[in-house]
Amino acid sequence: MKQTEFLNVVMPFKDKLYRLAKRLLVSSEEAEDATQEILLKLWSKKKAMGNYTNVEAFAMTMTKNFCLDRLKSKQAGNLKLVHSNYSDENSSLQKQVEARDSVNWIERIMEELPEQQKMVLQLRDVEQYNYDEIEALLDMKPTAIRVALSRARKTVREKLMQKHSYGIG
Repeated sequence: MKQTEFLNVVMPFKDKLYRLAKRLLVSSEEAEDATQEILLKLWSKKKAMGNYTNVEAFAMTMTKNFCLDRLKSKQAGNLKLVHSNYSDENSSLQKQVEARDSVNWIERIMEELPEQQKMVLQLRDVEQYNYDEIEALLDMKPTAIRVALSRARKTVREKLMQKHSYGIG
């Protein structure tokens, strides 16, 4: 596989790899490093890439495993908590602040979820993967995926409602 073919295959899902890495590692810098590592690993496996039925699923699985390994390693103690700030130029300043606050709260709540729920929520609601793809990526049964997703959404919803209704009542 030549470089142009490799880029045509890998580039469409490079951002998904980054977002998954960021969800797991939190730090933008760590997520960028992880994405680069996965791209290098994919490049080293370019000859065998034609044998994979779904290169994107393979890359997402590699990313998940790499990030989980990083979190378990000694270096995990050195990870920085850095959150992205999302902005919309057309919103009023107040709406921007509220939206940023909600996104930050959702990110914090997601970080507290059990690993499996965090992964399922990220893949389904953020990355828009279908249940079959999640089943293949995480090696879970469909009912387990639905249960984990339901519990994750419920936890996020309840904690967000607590946050927004705090002091009211």
